[in-house]
Amino acid sequence: MSWIQKLYETYEQCENTMGAPIEKLWPISHLVKRAHVEVIIDDQGHFRRARLLGRTEAPTLIPVTESSAGRTAGAAPHPLCEEISYCASDYPEINTERFNEYEQQLVQWSESENTHQKVSAILAYVRSNRLWSDLTSEQIFPVTTEDAKGKKTKVSDSKVFVRWRVESAGNPVSGTWEDGDLIRAWIAFDRSQNSKTGFCMVTGEPARICQNHSRFLRGSDDGAKLISANDFSGYTFKGRFTDTKNDYEKQTCSVGYEVSLKAHNALRWLIGRQAYRSGDFVVVTWSVSGKPVPDPFKDSRSLILGSGEPSAETSQTGQFDVGDAGQAFAIRLRKAIAGYGAKLSPTEDIVIMGLDSATPGRMAITFYRELKGSDFLNRVQRWHEQYAWQQNFGNDSKFVGAPAPRDIAEAAFATRMGDSGELRIDEKLLKTTIERILPCIVDGRDLPRDLVDSVSRKTCNRIGLKYWEWEKRLGIACALFRGYYTEREYQMTLEIDRTSRDYLYGRLLAIAENIENFALTKAEKNRETTAARLMQRFSDRPYSTWRNIELALTPYKSRLRSSEMGAGFLVKRGKLLDEVLCAFQHDDFINDRTLSGEFLLGYHCQRQALHPPKSDKTEGPASDDNSTNTDN
Repeated sequence: MSWIQKLYETYEQCENTMGAPIEKLWPISHLVKRAHVEVIIDDQGHFRRARLLGRTEAPTLIPVTESSAGRTAGAAPHPLCEEISYCASDYPEINTERFNEYEQQLVQWSESENTHQKVSAILAYVRSNRLWSDLTSEQIFPVTTEDAKGKKTKVSDSKVFVRWRVESAGNPVSGTWEDGDLIRAWIAFDRSQNSKTGFCMVTGEPARICQNHSRFLRGSDDGAKLISANDFSGYTFKGRFTDTKNDYEKQTCSVGYEVSLKAHNALRWLIGRQAYRSGDFVVVTWSVSGKPVPDPFKDSRSLILGSGEPSAETSQTGQFDVGDAGQAFAIRLRKAIAGYGAKLSPTEDIVIMGLDSATPGRMAITFYRELKGSDFLNRVQRWHEQYAWQQNFGNDSKFVGAPAPRDIAEAAFATRMGDSGELRIDEKLLKTTIERILPCIVDGRDLPRDLVDSVSRKTCNRIGLKYWEWEKRLGIACALFRGYYTEREYQMTLEIDRTSRDYLYGRLLAIAENIENFALTKAEKNRETTAARLMQRFSDRPYSTWRNIELALTPYKSRLRSSEMGAGFLVKRGKLLDEVLCAFQHDDFINDRTLSGEFLLGYHCQRQALHPPKSDKTEGPASDDNSTNTDN
C-alpha cells in the first residue's frame, strides 16, 4: 500500500494548488463530467434560459455518490447535475425509477442540515416537470459534440447532460461547480450518509471503507481500475477469508473512502499535468510535496530549459559551441540540477510510477520506485552526463546532451509506414522499449546491449533517410555507444591519440566523404557521396570496401588538382589520410571484420573537426572546406 499512502500524502499537501477549478485537485465526492447544456434558473426555481456548451467550457465539476461515480448500468443518479433521462420527468421516454431516485436524493439533501439554497431551487424546478419542454422551446435539441479535431457527433437526447446555474441577487457565484459552499455542503452530507466503518490499511485507523474505487484515471474514457474487489460469485475469495459474503471488502481491500478518493484524485491530477503517455502505458514522476522535479522522459535540452537555465542550444550560426562541448554541457547540466535541488530538499520523497492495462477494466502498476530527492537528482544527472553527445534534431534543435527515451526507441526500431512514408514505430514495441529504458535512468542500470547495437546498425543504413533523420540517428547512436562503454572515456571532440581500429576507420570514412563533398560543391552538383552510399557495406567489411571508396575518389582528386584552391585542399586532406593510416596498429587495417558502433564516434568527431564552428565575429569561411553537400 506504499503507493496509495504516497498519493494520499500528495493530495494532503497539494490540495490548495493554484489554478482553475478544473485544473486543481478534485474535491472528494466529486468528479469532472462533460456537460452539454447549461440550464439557468432563479433562486425560486423558475426557468430563465438555457444554452449549449462549447467543447472548452463543457468540463464541469459535479457532486457524486460512491455508487454514481462508478456506475456502469442500473439506476445510480448523481445528486445534482445529471442526464435528461434522470432529471427531466416530462421527457417522453423517462425512466421512472431513475427519476424517483434522483428526486429522492435531492429531497434528502435539501432537508438535511448540510443543505444549500441552490439545492432547494434546483429541486423546486425539477418538481415543476418542465425541464424537457423548456429545453425544447429553447431549440436546444438536437445536441452535437465536437472533439479536438473538429469532428461533430450527435448526442442521444436521453444522454444529454445538464448542469445548473442558479442566479440570485447578492450572489455573484451562480454556477454550482464554482460555489465552494455548495461543494463543502455536499461533502459533509455524503460523509454523514455512510456509517459502515472498518480498519483503513493506509491510515491505520477506523474509517468509512471504500467499496467502489475510482476509475477515469488516465482520461474521461478510461474504465480501468487499480483496486477492485467485487468477485462475490466466483472463486477469487473462496476459502481465503472468514467474513460473510457481504463483508468481503473488509478483508480484501480495507481502504478508507476518503483515503481512496484523495489518492486516486491525486493520481488523476498528476497524470493530467505531467505524465508520459504511450497508448495505455503511463509513467508519472512527482514529489510528494508537489514541488517541480525533472522529467526522466525528456532529453537534456528540455530538462535544462525546464529548470529555467539558459538554453543548451547552439549559437546563432547553427553550429555547436566552440571548445569542449562536453565540459560546457556538464556545467549547464549541473546548474539545471542545482536549480531543482534548490527547491527540493535532499530528503524529499520522489515517486516514479508506471501504469498499464491489459484489459479495459483492470489496471496494474508495472513500475514503482521511491527515492529521496538527492538520489533522484543524482541519477537523472548521471544519465544525462553518461549518454551525452552532440545531437542534431533539425535546424531548430541542435544541442549537446542525452536523447529522450522515445527518441532512442524510434532510432532503434522506426520504419517507413503508411502512405505518408513517415518513420513510425509500433506502439507496443515503443512501450516495451521505454519500459526497458526506464530502469536505466531511475536505477542507474546499463542500457540493454541489443538496443545499443540496433541503433548503430540502423544508423549505418542511410538509404531512404532524409538528411535530418539520419543526423538525428547518428547523434543518438554515438550517445548510446559512448554511455555504454564508459570505461573507455570517449570524448566529444576528436581524439588524435585514440588508435583503436574501429575509431580510425570511422575517421577515414569522414575524410573520404569530405573530399568528395568538397569536389561536388565546387562543381555545383548535388548528389550523395560514395562514402554515404557504401556506409552500410563499409561497417560490415571495412577493408574491402575502403578500396572501392578510395578508387571512387580518383576522378574527384584529378578535378581538384586542376585549381589552386583544390590542390591546396587536397594536399591537406592527403596528409591527414596518411596520418590516420599510419596510426593503425599491426594488421588492424587489413582486418575485414565488422565494425562496432565505435566507428560512428570516430566518423562524427572527425567530421566535426573538418567543419569547425564559426565564431560570431568571423567573416567569410571558417575553413578551406566551408561548404558541404548535405542532401541525402
